[in-house]
Amino acid sequence: MKKEDVDKLLHDKVEAGLHISPILPEGIKNYLIDIDGTVCDDIPNEEPERMLTAKVYPDALDTLNKWFDEGHVICFFTSRTEEHRVYTETWLKENGFKYHSLLMGKPRGGNYHWIDNHLVKATRYRGKFTDLVEKDVTIEVFDDGQHE
Repeated sequence: MKKEDVDKLLHDKVEAGLHISPILPEGIKNYLIDIDGTVCDDIPNEEPERMLTAKVYPDALDTLNKWFDEGHVICFFTSRTEEHRVYTETWLKENGFKYHSLLMGKPRGGNYHWIDNHLVKATRYRGKFTDLVEKDVTIEVFDDGQHE
């Protein structure tokens, strides 16, 4: 899916005369993907000169580009700062990554707990990119008074 197509899907949603949050079509996923240590060598912000030469993880490149080609939305979400944007965009382009957007300034330190009004699924990268598989896991949720 082209960037323009994604932009069209995610803007100007109106229901009963009110703007509403858009929802992607059934089967389309909105992937938020870290960069350092996930799709390439782990480069700390304190060494930006290494960002242009980071080694790509080939399975990450192949899998992400496949997902892009399947119509999923690819957004890189990195702890790199705005001052690293040009290096990052250059590196992504030179290494052949297909993507729709790039968000800079993710909090550093890990142990993320994302709270959102939309469904959020998290997958921890452990050294190999593949297609995703379903697995039963324990998660933390808000106590809504309904216990299953």
